[in-house]
This record gives sequence, C-alpha cells and structure tokens, in this order.
Amino acid sequence: MGAATRRALGAGLGVVGGLAGVAALWGTVIERNLFGVRHERLAVLPPGAASMRVLHLSDIHLAPWQRHKIDWIRSLAELEPDLVVNTGDNLGHAEANTALEHALAPFAGMAGVYVDGSNDHFGPVAKSPFSYFGGPSVKPKPDPDLDTARLHDYFESILGWTSLNNQAATTSIAGSRVELFGTSDAHRGWDRLDVLPRVVDDMREHVADLDDGVPVALTIGVTHAPYRRVLDAFVTQGADVVFAGHTHGGQVRIPFRPALVTNCDIPRGQASGLSLWHHAGRTAYLEVSAGIGNSIYAPVRFATPPEAVLVELTSVDIGYP
Repeated sequence: MGAATRRALGAGLGVVGGLAGVAALWGTVIERNLFGVRHERLAVLPPGAASMRVLHLSDIHLAPWQRHKIDWIRSLAELEPDLVVNTGDNLGHAEANTALEHALAPFAGMAGVYVDGSNDHFGPVAKSPFSYFGGPSVKPKPDPDLDTARLHDYFESILGWTSLNNQAATTSIAGSRVELFGTSDAHRGWDRLDVLPRVVDDMREHVADLDDGVPVALTIGVTHAPYRRVLDAFVTQGADVVFAGHTHGGQVRIPFRPALVTNCDIPRGQASGLSLWHHAGRTAYLEVSAGIGNSIYAPVRFATPPEAVLVELTSVDIGYP
C-alpha cells in the first residue's frame, strides 16, 4: 500500500470517526433532551359530537435529578386535555416517586387513565443494548423493587385517574360517553386477555343500567406493550383507537427508516406514530408513543426524539354537499 493510499485511508477513517463522535454526542446529550409534542387529529366521533383532546404520556422513566424533563412534563398541563392516557413505565429510579408526583401535579383533577409497564414495578438494570437485537428483552429480577403501591395511590387518590390494568371503565367527556379498557404489561405476560371480554361486558351492562341518555361515542383501548395478541383482542372488543408505548420508537434508528427493533412483536414500521391495525375484518387506529424517557443505563436517542402526543378527536364529516 502506497503512502498516498495510506493517507487517503487514514483521512477516510478520520472522517468516519468524527461523524460517529458527532452522532454519539447528538444522541446522548442533545436529542434525548429535545422534548416535543406530536399532534394528531382523528375524525372518529359521531356527527355533531364535540371534539376531545387526549394527551398521551408514556415511558417517562423518570430519575430524581432530571429537572428539565420534570419541568417540561408540568408544562404539558397547559394543553388542557380532556383526557390523559398514561401507558406506563413512569419510574426510572427507586427514588423517583416524589419527582414523578411533582411532575404530574398540574394534572390533578383532569380525567385520566393509566396502565402499568414493567418499569412501574422493577427498577432499571444495566445490560447491553445489543441484546434487543436478539428479540424482546428477558424478564427482570424476580422481586419488584419500586414503590408501585405509592404510584397507584397517587394516580388514583391524588390525580383522580382510573386504572385500566385488565379493567374497563366509562367516562363522560364533552357530552359524549367514552368506553375505556386496557391490560397490564403484555411484555411481562401480565395481560389478562382471558378476562377482558367479561370486564368489557360488565362495563357495558353498567352503562346500559345508567339510562342517562349520554350516547357511547368512542371506545378506547390502552396497553403498555403493543403485542399483536393484545391489539387483536382490543379490535375484537370494538376499540376505535388504541394507545400504547413501550417501544421507544426503536430509540436508535436510521433516519427516515423503520425502527431497527421494537422489543415486542409489532411490525417495525408501526413502532411509533399513528397507523391502522386490522384484525378479523375490523380496524382501529393505533397510536404508539415513542416515549418521553429512556433507561438511565441507555441514555441515548437517535432519530426518534422524546415525545408526548396530543390527539384531537373530532366528529366524522358526513359529507353533505
């Protein structure tokens, strides 16, 4: 190899190394702190129904020292949502409950629902990020080490939110009744799809008994990890819109390409954003959040910035000329 060739090769390697360094700096220092709100609009309500604003929060993975993230989450209350949907993995540290309570305090009194992710029970553990390329991550240490009881009590007693962990509920929003049902984290096998039809039937019988004249305008499914079996079951139960998280949008992506990994069995092209889920001749909108945070042991995002999602639900245009 001649001297000129060696110099060219060295220069090329230097450029590649420089670009890799810039990418690493961007992903570990800048992009993972570029919090933003993704806006979506869905015409799913009956003609004449008032619009609803749904704020989707997911995968906060909060650590006590993350002041910028805390302040940004607090500011989201200024969006004045009609409903907050929290799809789990709120805690990112064993001492994060107080910080999370401060972050979510402005949402007290706003209608909300939640489901658990595994990181509402288990703290983060150090592991190689390359392990995700071998398939969905393995189960964590056997004993929960986070204060999940305190988390649930805060959601329900202070914020007034309703658990949808393998449960169903209804609420009235803007003059319309909304059905909601959900599962706990399917990634850990906590989804009880065997009881889902019963709890949905019980909820609908309760609504029928109310006889309050408020029509059911919308059915929403909520889960942490968007496994195919859960999405299929939700569509079977009549969900119009499904909210999920867990994937982090792949967390590290090639720009303008589908996610490299999803950490579940959803197609990579549906790892974040709004799409359609089809099953047995029925269809629902699927909204998967790329999430707000990341594990403290994997402090990087690339081409998938952290997000909350504001979904405006509007009435269907009946198309009269």
